[in-house]
Amino acid sequence: MTIARSPVTVAASLAAVLAAGLVVTGCGGLATDGAAMPLTPISRYSLQVEPGLDRIALAVHESGLSGTQRAALTALAGRFNAAGADHIRIEAPSGDDPVSSEAAWGARAALEQAGVPGNRIRVAAYAAPDPRAPVLAGFETFTAQVPNCANRQGDLSGRFSNQSSAGLGCAITANMAAQIADPRDIVAPRAMTPSDSGRAAVVFDNYRSGQPTSAPQDSLVAGRIARAVE
Repeated sequence: MTIARSPVTVAASLAAVLAAGLVVTGCGGLATDGAAMPLTPISRYSLQVEPGLDRIALAVHESGLSGTQRAALTALAGRFNAAGADHIRIEAPSGDDPVSSEAAWGARAALEQAGVPGNRIRVAAYAAPDPRAPVLAGFETFTAQVPNCANRQGDLSGRFSNQSSAGLGCAITANMAAQIADPRDIVAPRAMTPSDSGRAAVVFDNYRSGQPTSAPQDSLVAGRIARAVE
C-alpha cells in the first residue's frame, strides 16, 4: 500500500537531509571558502624563504682594479663566506674587449686572495650594449620571511566551533624565522660531516673486550651531587 506524503512532510525531510550533509561536510575538514583545512592548526604556517642577490658592480679601468674595488671585493668575499653560499658569479660584458676581460679575471684573483676557493668562483659573460659596461660580481642570498602575526589573529571573541583562531601557530613560525642562523637550511638540509672513524674503532674495541665504552666521568658527579661552594 502506498502512503501519500504531504508537501510539508517532503520539505521537512529535504531540510533534514541538507542539514546532515552540511554537518558531514564540516567534519570532513573543509574551510568556509571551500579549501582544505590543514592537518593540524600549526601546519597553517610554514617557514618560507625569499631569494635575493648580493652583487657589486665594478667599473672597467685601463689601469686595472682600483684600491676601492679591491676593498669592495674583499668585503664581498667576507659576506660570501659568512652566508655559506654555493658560488660567486663574475659577469663581464660580452665582446672581445681585452680590458673588460682583464678586469673580470682580476676580480677573480682578488676574490681568491680574500679567501674564496677558486672552484667556487664562476666567470661568465652577459649581454651589454657597451663593451666597457661594469663587471658584476655577486652571489645568491636567502632571507627567512617573518610573518606579521598582528594582522592574522582574526576574531578572538567567543565562538561555538572547534576551529582554532587564524593566528594559531604564527608566533612559532615567526620566532623560528627570526632566529634561524642560515635560511638555506629551510630550502634543503646540509650535508652531514663524516663520522669519527677513529673514535668508533675505540668504542668497538672496548665493547669487544668488555671495557666501558663511554668517556670517563668527572669524580664530582660520579653517583653523587656535585659539590658546591656554600
